[in-house]
Amino acid sequence: MKHYKGYLLDLDGTIYRGKTAIPGAAEFVRHLKEHQIPFLYLTNNSAASPEVVAGRLREMGIEAEASDVYTSSMATANYLSERAEKGTGVYLIGEEGLREQLLEAGFRITEEAPTYVVVGIDRTFTYEKLAIAARAVRAGAVLIATNADAALPTDGGLYPGNGSLVAAISVASATKPIIIGKPEPIIVRYALERLGTELHDTLIVGDNLSTDIEAGAKTGLDSLLVLTGYSNREEAAVHSAQPTHIAEDLTDWLSRLSL
Repeated sequence: MKHYKGYLLDLDGTIYRGKTAIPGAAEFVRHLKEHQIPFLYLTNNSAASPEVVAGRLREMGIEAEASDVYTSSMATANYLSERAEKGTGVYLIGEEGLREQLLEAGFRITEEAPTYVVVGIDRTFTYEKLAIAARAVRAGAVLIATNADAALPTDGGLYPGNGSLVAAISVASATKPIIIGKPEPIIVRYALERLGTELHDTLIVGDNLSTDIEAGAKTGLDSLLVLTGYSNREEAAVHSAQPTHIAEDLTDWLSRLSL
């Protein structure tokens, strides 16, 4: 059994479901901390800040600090910072977590001739926002999506995810977006730099074949599919990206580590 020196952990469907911790998740995180194994909570969530995400985890009884969290908003701000100067204009569709990261990185939020249109989940999305974004992209702005998740898991079932908003803007502007979040390698590369572990020593863990497991396949990371959320064993058997490992949950995986 390979013992990994670092972990990238998905959240919804892996660590918690809705507002409830998945059994075994808290124990697994405690194991990582006790054995000083570095990890990051790696999430496509662009709406919440790292502080908010960490606070929600603590409320569920899971150890977390803001420094343990890496979001698609953080990766988006990093990506833009490598390509644009501070003060560059950005038209933002998104919520507070994304706005906060872009402002901290020195970007200027504007509707007037932006250089970039950045799209994250926005539960106040309107036709007017769609029109502004599409016009800006057609005028030359680069279209950036924090993620392309089609659905957003909630306590009430699956709701439209950021991918649905991005698709509308993409169609209206006749332009394909640059996608930052999982399964794209961009967010994984930044997370690995922050984590400080080597590719071959790091395991990405998640419940979704199309995001978490494909992210591993695209970046050369070993992956662990946990069967506590989106994808099941039958889907894994025929999926184009095969997980390195499959476990019923994190309790199952933790038991293997002790063998």
